[in-house]
Amino acid sequence: MFSKLLYWFSRPVVKTYTGTMLKMDVQLHEKMPEGPKIIAANHPSTTDPFFVAAIARHQVYILINDLLFQVPLLGAYLRKSGHIPVKPAQGAVAVQSALECLAAGKSIVIFPEGALSPAEGGFYPARTGVARLALMSGAPVIPVGIHLMHERIHSIRSTVKGQVEYGRWYLNGPYNITVGRPLRFRGDVEDRLYVRSVADTIMHHIIEMARQSEQRLHQGPTPLISLPVTQ
Repeated sequence: MFSKLLYWFSRPVVKTYTGTMLKMDVQLHEKMPEGPKIIAANHPSTTDPFFVAAIARHQVYILINDLLFQVPLLGAYLRKSGHIPVKPAQGAVAVQSALECLAAGKSIVIFPEGALSPAEGGFYPARTGVARLALMSGAPVIPVGIHLMHERIHSIRSTVKGQVEYGRWYLNGPYNITVGRPLRFRGDVEDRLYVRSVADTIMHHIIEMARQSEQRLHQGPTPLISLPVTQ
């Protein structure tokens, strides 16, 4: 209950920010399905989790690097909002927490690359956690492709628990998102080659959506289903 209250309190803050500081262009190939789902996106900036969550229009639970949970104030907000920490070498724990969310009818946001995308642009291969979640839960995967202006990213140095980290913060400028059609997978989660192929398939769709976001940035909007996040 408290996480829901915190969500409805923080949502107007995010919407106000995206409506004033970002030029968001969100387009969908079709509306997201009702019920639990796995929203899977590429990850060019540290701020992506909040902007991607804003397009869901309902409360979602984000798998986020555990280091951010150690940041004062931000960490308390993430914990009380019910988001899921991903600790090094403990991916199975995060997957289990995400499965529990899905089983309870909730939706999650995951960044399959497992880290920020390459600073120079492009993508890392997907890790297999997203495939395991899809196969074990039966929930649809919604591929989301983000494109932004890399020259507007600010690299900010911070020290958390004695560890120096560099975040990539996107504070203003065009921010394009394309949401693909739901992907559904069935099969043996113990078949490593199959799990790997599912992860690669999901990442392929994410990359295609990101390419479409990039094309719109240079060519203008296309007639998909628009979703103005500031309304």
